[in-house]
Amino acid sequence: MEYAFHFCNSLAETGILMALGHVLKGTTAPPVVLCIGSDLAIGDSLGPVTGTLLRKKEFRGFVYGTLKSPVTAKEIGYIENFLRKTHPRSKIIAVDAAVGEEADVGLIKVIGGPLRPGSGANKRLGKVGDVSILGIVARKSAFSYSLLNLTRLNMVYSMAEAVSSALTAYACKTADTQRKCL
Repeated sequence: MEYAFHFCNSLAETGILMALGHVLKGTTAPPVVLCIGSDLAIGDSLGPVTGTLLRKKEFRGFVYGTLKSPVTAKEIGYIENFLRKTHPRSKIIAVDAAVGEEADVGLIKVIGGPLRPGSGANKRLGKVGDVSILGIVARKSAFSYSLLNLTRLNMVYSMAEAVSSALTAYACKTADTQRKCL
């Protein structure tokens, strides 16, 4: 199941929240959000910017990956096992930047299933997460990595704001945390 919302759409945050509700139906444990990426390239910083915003919003779940302490695609090999052992009841929501078709640039996709970080750079890394949130920040090409350095910070930040606001609202709706948010 896949849902897509353009970051400029004023209802993107609501759409992401509703998509999370459908994909994670019946989940009551606080979510774990794994924000993947690096601040070395603007186009790859969607995850860390989202994680930083979640921390500032006092997100009612667990956040891994911020601008101060990024989780890069290289660390996926061991982070999945760590998260499953540390948070056995929680669903893992993986957030990452991605490349795609020209028409998809600017879309935020919520996918019911794991993501494979680094695939846009032709890296063969493991999958991670129960749910994926991907921000399409550049078109896929042979030079995708260089395109990530040409990505507009405004687009990445706007995507991160929509994703972090939707995740914060979603965490407030889980049964274990609802009392804390009211």
